[in-house]
Amino acid sequence: MGIEILLLITGFVFLVFGADWLVSGASALAKKYNVSDLAIGLTIVAFGTSAPELVVNVFAAAQGSHDIVLGNIIGSNNFNLLVILGIAGIITPLAVQHSTVWKEIPFSLLAVALLFIFANDIFSGAEGVISRLDGIILLAFFGWFLWYVANQLKKDPADAEIVTKKYPGWKMALLIIGGLAALIAGGRLVVTSAVDMARAMGISEKIIGLTIVAAGTSLPELATSVVAAIKKNNDIAVGNIVGSNIFNIFLILGVSAVINPISFSTVFNTDLLLLTVGTLLLFFAMFTGKKHKLDRWEAIVLLLMYVGYTIYLVQGV
Repeated sequence: MGIEILLLITGFVFLVFGADWLVSGASALAKKYNVSDLAIGLTIVAFGTSAPELVVNVFAAAQGSHDIVLGNIIGSNNFNLLVILGIAGIITPLAVQHSTVWKEIPFSLLAVALLFIFANDIFSGAEGVISRLDGIILLAFFGWFLWYVANQLKKDPADAEIVTKKYPGWKMALLIIGGLAALIAGGRLVVTSAVDMARAMGISEKIIGLTIVAAGTSLPELATSVVAAIKKNNDIAVGNIVGSNIFNIFLILGVSAVINPISFSTVFNTDLLLLTVGTLLLFFAMFTGKKHKLDRWEAIVLLLMYVGYTIYLVQGV
């Protein structure tokens, strides 16, 4: 057990430093090419911090561990939305651009709706299976999302009010690549050691997927968004989470289903319901305010929702 704890600590160190390097490199890149922080957060940062989920799900799908695949995606998105945005929102109220409220957050809600429809086979009435065709459709929606982001790159000017260090091209590339590598290595170390510890205690794959694996693969998002919140890069803090949630369903689950059709257990519908409610709360929190801002008390509500959810999961073990 001592070795697993040491690996966990090492993983956390990689995650923290990797997140700092990635945010610094991505912000510098945004300024160099006059690209908005939001667009960088929705693409480079979101993809980089979603890499651990992708690695875990590719292996899990290939091995037929369907509960790990679903638990990792749904659990990660809940962790991202409720815990990471909750913590980031407590550090600093998160004011974002108009497009985040009216386009990116609804996009993430659409992803949840499609997952629910495909998983429960609402139109076919068959037993719940996310088929290869469903996976291809999810990947098509991911392509649509990338097209939308590409258009945003043309429309959104860089935010000149955010202070960002200027780096030469080689250093920006080194920061981004080194940050992504450290995030992936750290996330892998944390997940591997945590799963080994959990399985030794006889915990089911569903619970492992929804909690330890989900939290472990979401640690890059946690570190990145916390660092971004401290640096007042609100668009990266929020764009990273919203973008990661979209990536997780459209890209990662899509790839997983194409590799191997995923059997869906209806017990996951409760977890999907929480994700839907949380996404709607985020939308209405930012919709009702004039500044499109998630206040600290609203961030606390998100965290408390996750605490209640965790208690519910533990009681079901």
